[in-house]
Amino acid sequence: MKLFKFAKNFARDEDGAVTVDWVVLTAAIVGLGIAILASVSGKVEALGKNIGDDLTTHTTSIATYGSTLD
Repeated sequence: MKLFKFAKNFARDEDGAVTVDWVVLTAAIVGLGIAILASVSGKVEALGKNIGDDLTTHTTSIATYGSTLD
C-alpha cells in the first residue's frame, strides 16, 4: 500500500512543473536565436566585406586650419 500512496502523491506533486516549463521556454528561445543567427550570419559577413572594400577604395582629404577644399 505504501507504493500506491507514494505513486498517488508523486502524481499530485507539481513542484517541478514550473521548472520544466522554464527549461522548455529557455530551450525554445535559444533554438530561435541559433536559427536567426544561422540565417543572418552569411549576409552580415558579406555586408561587412562590402563596407571594408568601399572604405579601402575611397580616398579622403585632410583640411588644415585656414585652407579650403576645392
